[in-house]
Amino acid sequence: MNSEYLSSAAWPFIEAREIIKKRGKALEKKGYALFQTGYGPSGLPHIGTFGEVCRTTMVIQAFKKISDIPVKLFTFSDDMDGLRKVPENIPNNELLKNNLNRPLTSIPDPFKKFSSFGEYNNMMLRSFLDKFNFLYDFKSSTEMYKSGFFNNELINVLKNYESIMNVVIPTLGHERKKTYSPFLPICPRSGKVLEIPIIEIDEKKNEVTFDNYGEKLNTKVTDGNCKLQWKVDWAMRWSAFKVDFEMYGKDLIPSAELSGKICNILGTAPPNSFAYELFLDERGEKISKSKGNGITIEEWLKYASKESLALYMYQNPKRAKKLYPQVIPRAVDEYLSFLEKYQVQEIKEKLGNPVWHVHNGNPPKEKNVISYGVLLNLVSASNAESEEVLWKFIKNYNPKIIQEDHPILQKLIKNTIQYFNDVVKPLKKFRKPNENEQLALLELIEVLKKLPDHSDSSEFQTEVFTVGKKYYSKDKLRDWFKAIYEIVFGDQQGPRMGSFISFFGRKETIKLLKDSLNR
Repeated sequence: MNSEYLSSAAWPFIEAREIIKKRGKALEKKGYALFQTGYGPSGLPHIGTFGEVCRTTMVIQAFKKISDIPVKLFTFSDDMDGLRKVPENIPNNELLKNNLNRPLTSIPDPFKKFSSFGEYNNMMLRSFLDKFNFLYDFKSSTEMYKSGFFNNELINVLKNYESIMNVVIPTLGHERKKTYSPFLPICPRSGKVLEIPIIEIDEKKNEVTFDNYGEKLNTKVTDGNCKLQWKVDWAMRWSAFKVDFEMYGKDLIPSAELSGKICNILGTAPPNSFAYELFLDERGEKISKSKGNGITIEEWLKYASKESLALYMYQNPKRAKKLYPQVIPRAVDEYLSFLEKYQVQEIKEKLGNPVWHVHNGNPPKEKNVISYGVLLNLVSASNAESEEVLWKFIKNYNPKIIQEDHPILQKLIKNTIQYFNDVVKPLKKFRKPNENEQLALLELIEVLKKLPDHSDSSEFQTEVFTVGKKYYSKDKLRDWFKAIYEIVFGDQQGPRMGSFISFFGRKETIKLLKDSLNR
């Protein structure tokens, strides 16, 4: 084992070492370490769900570098939960409205593809996790309850009913305290998951009697006749599976603390945990399965590589992150930059480089040729709709480049054209230059005319700066570049001009500037 693994400051290694420190003897006795991720299939899987599995996998990768103990990953779907509200992004809403409060696996599939709404969402989850080649065991709440797998722990909950109630009740509001029960019976008539109070317990028969709005309802707590309230359910699951590590969003910290106490009551140590910050949409609102806001996995993969998405998940997991299409170009360029740095780093730096964790220690060795940002502006400036046109610009910059040696760049070009057409083009707003800007751009044209065709990017960048300094004070120089972007590219942000001119060509840039002034 490389000693650097044991001292790496990368967060997956820190978490992996904590698991060994706190649970080492128990893991050896059990024979494996169990990691778990949870999914509530009340709406279509979103990118946050992927993030949880991706980040957990990164901890698993680090764990495997510092321990020979086998690992398992359970992806658990709480598909026996009752549907509480109708998701906004699902067709055939009336069907779902008519099935509110029934278990998700008992509700017809509004897409008419699977036997239930829960099964449809489960398959959506599994299909996009499979795209990323995650290794996991899928677990269905419905199957675990109905097969009897959870029976022993459900009986354990029943035996510890008073102790669990003493932990939960103080956390509830006045009205909720009156009706709370850790057990939720499935109504034999309506099939709904009922939230009604317990009036009698029979531990010998493993039965509970509920007050069903004035009518007594008697049922066993085993074999899927009852489901647990989710905080108790979470604890029961930790105890039943003997989970060693689980991540969750920061908003669930109080719930996790409560579930941890319940887990202790059931006689099992709760897992090591990791609370990550939430994902937000462009308005700063929490991404929600039911709303379908933010960006989907499919959208990201249309515009960028899965590796760039994994890198975005790796970085700063305890900081809130916005997820919408405009974050993609920067995420891709950061991925390309980290990939390039990796090849010349020492082992300690490599372990702290996100691409080590994205590629499980074996990132590709492709040289970074051009950024996503510059590619976008090449597409914009040239109105390029084909990959061949962009390759022409790239080969103009570097005639020796061979397409087949650059699979990452080949995919990047396809993604960029799609992103430009879908995201950038509809938002473009060109403006006319004012008198000062017109004079500056005219002078830039004259300066570029005098430069050799194959000046390097730094020479082009220097000349752009030099012209700007004549027309803008030092503290206003940023306005010069903003003016170029708004007048020439129709955007408030743009490329490093030296790099852009190198790829686009000196003569082509002169024509672009002239056309912009005459627009």
